[in-house]
Amino acid sequence: MNYISHPRIKPDSVEERRYQVRMAQGCLDRNTLVILPTGLGKTIVALQIIAEKLSSGKVLILAPTKPLVGQHQSTLEQFLLDADVGMMTGNMTPSKRTEMMASSDVIISTPQSVANDLEAGRYTLDGFSLVIFDEAHKAVGNYAYVRVAAYCDKGIRCIGMTASPGSDTAKIEEVCMNLDLRRIDIRSDDDPDVSPYVHDTYVNRIEVNLPSDLVDVISLMKAMLDHYVSELVSLKMMNPNWPASTKHLLVIGQNLQARLSRGEKTALVFRGLTVQAICIKLLHAINLAETQSMSALRSYLSKMESEAKAAKGGKGAKEIMNRPEYPGIRAIVDRSNAEHPKIPRVMSIVSRTISEGTGSKVMVFAQYRETCELLASKLENIPGAKVAKLIGQANGGLKQREQIALLESFRAGEFNVVVSTSVGEEGLDISSSDAVIFYEPVPSEIRTIQRRGRTGRKNDGEVFVLIARGTMDEVSDRSSAQKEQAMRQKLEKLSEDLSRGRSDILRRNQLRLDGFQG
Repeated sequence: MNYISHPRIKPDSVEERRYQVRMAQGCLDRNTLVILPTGLGKTIVALQIIAEKLSSGKVLILAPTKPLVGQHQSTLEQFLLDADVGMMTGNMTPSKRTEMMASSDVIISTPQSVANDLEAGRYTLDGFSLVIFDEAHKAVGNYAYVRVAAYCDKGIRCIGMTASPGSDTAKIEEVCMNLDLRRIDIRSDDDPDVSPYVHDTYVNRIEVNLPSDLVDVISLMKAMLDHYVSELVSLKMMNPNWPASTKHLLVIGQNLQARLSRGEKTALVFRGLTVQAICIKLLHAINLAETQSMSALRSYLSKMESEAKAAKGGKGAKEIMNRPEYPGIRAIVDRSNAEHPKIPRVMSIVSRTISEGTGSKVMVFAQYRETCELLASKLENIPGAKVAKLIGQANGGLKQREQIALLESFRAGEFNVVVSTSVGEEGLDISSSDAVIFYEPVPSEIRTIQRRGRTGRKNDGEVFVLIARGTMDEVSDRSSAQKEQAMRQKLEKLSEDLSRGRSDILRRNQLRLDGFQG
């Protein structure tokens, strides 16, 4: 094995990978968006750029969460030589942050703190040679990355890094324009200079049939949904050709709120808002029944009933309770012992994987915290399974330091099964697993790529995607695959346009600069 040789990188510590070296070299020449799937070493690419740029000035690394900031600090302290590395967060006083910016060679921070400090004039980016924006796909709208980038002059090299920026060309262009990125460098497992360093990942689609109790309760809820969708159409608030999707219903809600804000406080508009809210609730209930579990549906119905009984309960919840279909729904949910067929499949996969060899690890991803709780309680009954839950901070979840400690335990083998919500998808340095299970497919290509990247790095890995036939699972699975394919094609075209100087990004940036200079 060859190692990177650089006076600022610890000798014989970092494997030299050709694609990482090439990407780092390209970043030294021009502001670049680096796109590299989870597990292929974006941090090592950053390390090489940092080592080279430190001779020209200070380095600022921005990451969206405290755990990511901590991971970057740990990596740099492990491999980087002759540099003072400082970590900043919003918990520090402005004076301490100002002092750290002055005294450290490399500063790693969450972006909001830096954006606020720059805007308050507490310090400037004079003397900086490099700014790295981790999870750069977030640099849209008024996100703090965009505000920091406005203070980067032409003498500062700007680098964006992400596992996946998504398939929305307009959003990718917005990221590049906001961070002044003039080229895109993208790699995937299939690229010739990457493939020698990755193991095979086998993707298995497992389809299951819903039990009759779930089919019956879904049928009743869809009958209710059809009634209210027809009402929205009759009120001329919904196009009859639109599918009854959450996306379209949110648009309807936005339109109705806009009418309210313009002073149209009529019975028609208020009825539209009530019906729209009812449809959102029913869609969520149907999704829980189709893709999650009877337990999750039972819990959601109980919450709606509590809402309806409250003194200031929502009109939508009350109306759902009073529909003729509702007693039938409640009767099935109360009497049924049926569970979702995905649950025994997950248990079978986990049991087989951890029994195949000492040290085998599994990650299970689920959309909802309640599903995580249910799966964890079931998986704990498997012989040899040491199960942990990785959930976000909200509503009594794990604090960020607890998330980091849990992942350390997973790496050390104290746990061999982690059941995670979306908090485990993005950025966090998670040990490679022998198997990754998607309890449900997700319609986002970004999240799919990030989930899949949790296996197949240190040895061959398997991905299992559980799909309930005839449900939203099938729609999400198709959507993710189509978006992922489109993303690569769009990125390659955008990269080519940028390299040839004919991109709309360059033209818009030039117009913006011309206007500023004028």
